[in-house]
Amino acid sequence: MSGPQSAAPARGAKSSDKTRRWLLAGAGAAAAAVGAGIALRRLEPEATESPRFWTLSYPTPDGGTIRMADLRGRPLLLNFWATWCPPCVDEMPLLDRFYTENKANGWQVLGLAVDQLDPVKRFLGKLPVQFPIGLAGLAGTEIARELGNAAGGLPFSVLFDAEGKARERKLGRLSPDELAAWRRAA
Repeated sequence: MSGPQSAAPARGAKSSDKTRRWLLAGAGAAAAAVGAGIALRRLEPEATESPRFWTLSYPTPDGGTIRMADLRGRPLLLNFWATWCPPCVDEMPLLDRFYTENKANGWQVLGLAVDQLDPVKRFLGKLPVQFPIGLAGLAGTEIARELGNAAGGLPFSVLFDAEGKARERKLGRLSPDELAAWRRAA
């Protein structure tokens, strides 16, 4: 009489289980990579153009007007900022230095404040800049989105070439090395 027999898995079954586990692990890793890629794309500015951008005008703190159409024809560094945004405030001297060093070579810098008149006037009274400042207000966030700032964060900068095409975008504070690379690219 023989006792209960254990059913030992066949050699092919072990191999099949291993293969299945590897396939599942590979599929999981691929899904994770796709998810990470999507998340990073949402954080990075999306390459897009705003058809209405060059038709807009902005008031200045001193009562003037900046017409975007007047800025076409020379490289333009556009910076969206706000007085309540610490990285924005930190990069203002860098942007001002960039402007003063490059304006003789045809460069333009424009700061569009996603802010209100009084705080901008107070800020510029304490930390004046040589480049023009326009008041975009809350509508500035929508224009920034149209220019590729899907996250809606500040500061956000866009480099336009002389033809008015956006060449570079950066969400977050610019560095001197980035500005030097942008200058060479335009």
